[in-house]
Amino acid sequence: MKNNKIKEYALMTLGILLLAIGLQYFFFPNNIVAGGLSGLSLLINKLTGLSPGIAMLSCNVLLFIFAFMLMGGNFGAKSIYSAFGLSIILWAMEKFLPKFSFTNNLILATIFGAIIAALGIAIVFNQDSSTGGTTIIAKIINKYFHIDIGKCQLFTDFVVTILAFKVFGIEQGLLGLLGVFLMGILIDKFIDGFTLCKQVIIITSKGEEIEKIIINEISRGCTALEGRGVYSKEKNSVLFVVVSRKEFLELKKKLKSVDPDAFITVTDSKEVFGKGFADLLEI
Repeated sequence: MKNNKIKEYALMTLGILLLAIGLQYFFFPNNIVAGGLSGLSLLINKLTGLSPGIAMLSCNVLLFIFAFMLMGGNFGAKSIYSAFGLSIILWAMEKFLPKFSFTNNLILATIFGAIIAALGIAIVFNQDSSTGGTTIIAKIINKYFHIDIGKCQLFTDFVVTILAFKVFGIEQGLLGLLGVFLMGILIDKFIDGFTLCKQVIIITSKGEEIEKIIINEISRGCTALEGRGVYSKEKNSVLFVVVSRKEFLELKKKLKSVDPDAFITVTDSKEVFGKGFADLLEI
């Protein structure tokens, strides 16, 4: 349990570091407001002169209270770590590191900033956490309405980005919309990549041998059914198993050597719950 917690917080730290890099060295220097509370704080600063840090802190306090009520303390505790960790990392980058942009090309800054930031957000989301701000709203919508997190993020950030048209002009506003669009797509793609498994159905005449391979060598459970070929009338075994992508490669090699005539279908499973995978009680 302790090791799992350490791993969770280590991954969250990596995620917020990537997000900070995307913001500090791609978006901020080029005035790209790609949604989020960070973008909103820049707009508030531009309009009122209020410190972006104070604006971000005030909004986060209200949103975290809302999240505690709807999502529970665990979500709130980890999200507080991520949100304030992001603020500290951004402050440290500004205080101790040189101020620069990796590129002054606005298109490149938008594309690569979105890729890096989306990867960071996806890593944090995958640990059942949030970087605060509008991501909390996206997470709540995802839980109660089962809409993809990326689409939720796209919706919540869209309003913030629209304001950039008024404050920073049409060109910067369009770049912000492009960034929001890219991040909405990429967050879902990255999260799917973290959790993607292979659902395998095997029709074989050597069911017992393959069952032993799955149990003893792949270390996965499986379900066996009795089947009969409609055309051949021959009895066979129908095995159902879910494995990781790495395990599937190993299983495929084993199947080739044991029963090269086996009939196999493979589909992608975005989410898997049960023994050996995610705990259904945690969702």
